[in-house]
Amino acid sequence: MTIDTNPKLQVKPTAIPEVLVVEPKVFGDQRGWFTESFNAKDFANATGLTVEFVQDNHSFSRQWTLRGMHYQLEHTQGKLVRVVAGSVFDVAVDLRKDSSTFGQWVGEILSAQNHRQLWIPPGFAHGFLVLSDTAEFLYKTTDYYDPKSEVCLSWCDPTIAIQWPIPAGVEVSLNTKDTAGLSWEQAPKF
Repeated sequence: MTIDTNPKLQVKPTAIPEVLVVEPKVFGDQRGWFTESFNAKDFANATGLTVEFVQDNHSFSRQWTLRGMHYQLEHTQGKLVRVVAGSVFDVAVDLRKDSSTFGQWVGEILSAQNHRQLWIPPGFAHGFLVLSDTAEFLYKTTDYYDPKSEVCLSWCDPTIAIQWPIPAGVEVSLNTKDTAGLSWEQAPKF
């Protein structure tokens, strides 16, 4: 994949090359700042990808909330994720059997201050941990939410061994679905 530099958008691959850190240019002065959070033409030029987003999601979470690791077997979703308030540690796990990075994970800190976004293509489990007191998390998806095909991979599976930045003595807050996430061996792959 060739990645071009665009004056309004910087894109760099992570350790899993298909997962991309997207940094929109931020224009600021004494009044505040402005950024174009998404532009289809600039995204395509900078990444070489043409994607159509069909759904936007917005969540609010308190510190040490962990959401994930989610994916859909059918109606697989590519996601462009960002934080508009607070900060999170955002993680993607490669579930593509034919990939050279199968079973590996990458994590990035996304915050309202750094304006970074993460492109997570279909075929990945996704989740995040809230680092700040609270966080608002937005993401665009390339397919609609389909609860019948949703799968949750365990956030703490020892085979994957995600290095979550959780301080000693802190207990993460999980919902029932995320607590019951499947092990790496049990989780269906692509």
